[in-house]
Amino acid sequence: MAYYRQVGDIPPKRHTQFRRPDGGLYREELVGTEGFSADSSLLYHRFVPSAIADARAWELPDQALVANSPLRPRHLRLPELFPGEEHKAVDAVTGRRLLLGNGDVRISYVVAALPSPYYRDAVGDECAFVEGGGATVETSFGALEVGHGDLVVLPRGVIHRWVPTGPDPLRLYVVEASSHIVPPSRYLTRYGQFLEQAPYCERDLRAPAEPMLADGKDVEVHVRHRAGGPEGLAGTVHVFPEHPFDVVGWDGCLYPFAFNVADFEPITGRVHQPPPVHQVFAGRDFVICAFVPRKVDYHPRAVPVPYYHSNVDSDEVMFYVAGDYEARRGSGIGRGSVSLHPGGHTHGPQPGAVERSLGAEFFDELAIMVDTFRPLGLGEGALAVDDPGYAWTWAGAEGTTSPASAFPGAG
Repeated sequence: MAYYRQVGDIPPKRHTQFRRPDGGLYREELVGTEGFSADSSLLYHRFVPSAIADARAWELPDQALVANSPLRPRHLRLPELFPGEEHKAVDAVTGRRLLLGNGDVRISYVVAALPSPYYRDAVGDECAFVEGGGATVETSFGALEVGHGDLVVLPRGVIHRWVPTGPDPLRLYVVEASSHIVPPSRYLTRYGQFLEQAPYCERDLRAPAEPMLADGKDVEVHVRHRAGGPEGLAGTVHVFPEHPFDVVGWDGCLYPFAFNVADFEPITGRVHQPPPVHQVFAGRDFVICAFVPRKVDYHPRAVPVPYYHSNVDSDEVMFYVAGDYEARRGSGIGRGSVSLHPGGHTHGPQPGAVERSLGAEFFDELAIMVDTFRPLGLGEGALAVDDPGYAWTWAGAEGTTSPASAFPGAG
């Protein structure tokens, strides 16, 4: 995203001498993408950014995936993942529980009360949706204050940590990519500026506004990185002799930022609009969309809820955050639910939802959708809270549960 920012102190010319007050040189670091051929930023460090004093293995949270076989739609009850007071002993990095994933993206969920360790994801960008609570996201670029509704994008390799703030636990729905996460190209000019028809623009993005300097010795940074083995992932703890938050200034077009879904301007029409109009970001072989409160179709004979559709090319994952889910009434899905509708299954409104929606003028709902173009496997978190009856809810009478098993759920 070619949107230039400058924070703190930098020299007038890049790759030239930039000296500290004591006469020593600041260390210039290029944080770039695509081998010096795409967006980048230049950071100016007090210390050598390559210096590490020690390294040891870190066992990642369970990364195993199993196939969705036999193929069926799924309903995951996320509120059951962190019951009671369990979140009080959890942080936003090491406490993540893997829901779904493939070689392009992994989706995790965590409820946390503790500050996380310093962390860098060396596999890909991360996009964390703040379902509840608040946090200060401390990064080597500076700090971001985030809260409910924020989508926080952290570029690959950026050292950061999550520090919960306020009385409520921090609830994060985390999309971990194996690529970069960027605005859709159709929203941008060929030079990277947001177009007039884009549903959000540069003014809606919040980035660090000032450097964040910290002192410390032997600072541990947890790193998720690529490796051999069946999952292709590994963890390492690097020990930095000096604190990695030592950047006195930076400039460029690559940096962490936050975007609140309340600033997404929904695109509507006379008849039902397809999911791409809700797209916020794109990664390699996946997209992220936001379904926000909005006026709905105004053709006199419009059917406001989605039509039935076959996901021939993708798996669809919907995280239901707030509001009413008219199309899902009778399925057991409510706030905090995640649905997985896999390629090879035709899905759409629950029985009776089409008729009930006729004449509706407004949908009060908030949901985050991830569509992937390769099949998703099930992580341990999904297996722990899978609703065994969801797949059969289209076959039963309206408002009933599965003929095979009964389960509680919100309408």
